[in-house]
Amino acid sequence: MEKMQQVVGRARAAFRSGRSRPLEFRIQQLKALERMVQEKEKEILAALKADLNKCGYNAYSHEILGVLGELALTIEKLPSWAAPQPVKKNLLTLRDEAYIGYEPLGVVLVIGAWNYPFVLVMQPLIGAIAAGNAVVVKPSEVSENTARLVAELLPQYLDKELYPVVTGGVPETTELLTQRFDHILYTGNTAVGKIVMAAAAKHLTPVTLELGGKSPCYIDKDCDLAVACRRITWGKYMNCGQTCIAPDYILCDPSIQSKVVENIKATLKEFYGEDVKSSPDYERIVNQRHFKRVKSLLEGQKIAHGGETDEASCFIAPTILTDVSPESKVMEEEIFGPVLPIVPVKSVEEAIEFINGREKPLALYVFSNNKQLIKRVISETSSGGVTGNDVIMHFFLSTLPFGGVGHSGMGAYHGKHSFETFSHRRACLIKDLKMESTNKMRYPPGSQKKVDWAKFFLLKRFNKARIGLFVLALLGVVAAVMIKSHQSVLKRKALLVVLAVQRLGWPSGW
Repeated sequence: MEKMQQVVGRARAAFRSGRSRPLEFRIQQLKALERMVQEKEKEILAALKADLNKCGYNAYSHEILGVLGELALTIEKLPSWAAPQPVKKNLLTLRDEAYIGYEPLGVVLVIGAWNYPFVLVMQPLIGAIAAGNAVVVKPSEVSENTARLVAELLPQYLDKELYPVVTGGVPETTELLTQRFDHILYTGNTAVGKIVMAAAAKHLTPVTLELGGKSPCYIDKDCDLAVACRRITWGKYMNCGQTCIAPDYILCDPSIQSKVVENIKATLKEFYGEDVKSSPDYERIVNQRHFKRVKSLLEGQKIAHGGETDEASCFIAPTILTDVSPESKVMEEEIFGPVLPIVPVKSVEEAIEFINGREKPLALYVFSNNKQLIKRVISETSSGGVTGNDVIMHFFLSTLPFGGVGHSGMGAYHGKHSFETFSHRRACLIKDLKMESTNKMRYPPGSQKKVDWAKFFLLKRFNKARIGLFVLALLGVVAAVMIKSHQSVLKRKALLVVLAVQRLGWPSGW
């Protein structure tokens, strides 16, 4: 407990010193983080290989590329993100300065996940640094090699006091959660998410929870099955199915179920060859505990393809289950492995009803040539995010917020959304001490006349066209007055000149 108090205490003291607030410092730290990723690429790839059997190409595209992209975007856009944002004013505040100012929250805790152990720590860290916070980083102990590397590298490149790394398992995380933070971002499962939220509630600490769930994938009969199944296969079996937004199960009409299976089988052969186990592109289950859990989901199911396992190497072949009952064990919990159930539904209405009868998922996928059908599914369901005619790709668009809803989480991040998540949007109004008479309506004693004036200033909605005509008319009147005034001045000046000439005895007519 004392160690955690010291770590958080040092981070808070460093934050209170004010050195994390200047924009120049934030950008300097982000550039240092960018340099770390570039200089230590081989070490990062080796750790990911050791933890999840990720080959270099997959590890780079799944983890490093996203971090570098987020860094480049944030470094470029941070000055505009952090700038005060002017807001519209009413009649009473026309002369005042009104804006939203972005200020750092304070000391933030980022708890990473084991399935993408590098990117799911780095992306929130980037947003928290950009917003000017101190950040305590807690990588997942399950991916122990990546966690150890993060703990080793970050102090070499970043401010050690502002951005400490805490390693360890459940006891260390439990102790860490007793400390007071100004925001917590956790990526993981719903059960632990509830623990994090309960701990945060004791300090009234806001949380961002990225939790997951069973992300459905509906395939319409009016669809290019070859293309749809290729994209589904890629998203489902990448990282051995250990992706929080992987399609968890398929909903489709019974008449196309066999075609879906054949197309996925053909794509698996295209992606991984005849022997999936020897393919360098196919990862492994992270450990034996998760291996046994995923393997148990196959019991009593109709296996249309795959099903082979090897406990020694934590290998589970890409597996397809058909005619799956909605009440079966495999449909009760998030699979988080290379097992793809197909649940028959007879219509899009039945699919929508099925989805709405369960907890809100982190992602939802719809495949159809009919864009109106896709939009109907979107409008009649709820999920953290949606991709139509593809899977996972909404995650890679930094202008879209990434996050869950209901049991799949709360809050969001990525790109500017990360900056906003870790910032307080401060309402700022700056007035002067002049024109005090305009404030009489809000001072005692009250009267109906004051209420009427307040209603006029605060509730009146003006037609823009009429305001424009009024302004033009007003300008015309002002111009006419000025011209008339100018003419009278000229006349007076001419008269004075004539009088002066007469006094000098000069002739008045030249």
